[in-house]
Amino acid sequence: MTRTLFVVWVLGLSASAQAALPGDAATGKKLHDANCVKCHDAGVYTRQDRQIKSVAALKEQLGSCSHAAQVILTDEEQQHIVKYLNEQYYKFK
Repeated sequence: MTRTLFVVWVLGLSASAQAALPGDAATGKKLHDANCVKCHDAGVYTRQDRQIKSVAALKEQLGSCSHAAQVILTDEEQQHIVKYLNEQYYKFK
């Protein structure tokens, strides 16, 4: 019984940590697919030596990428993309 409660607690922490990040992952995926894959594929997120080590770094990189690609994203759109990337690849808390 105790083990079951622990598993439920851990799963709840994981879900609440991801839920705490603002944005909508489904919308973020659509924005990502429409804008980000023009320059790179998902391999940049999954490579062993990836440079992004925090949500703050992810947000900063998104800003750099959108500037380089000359894509204008609102703050809300950026939140959606960060939420998607974090849930799909990074899993930062």
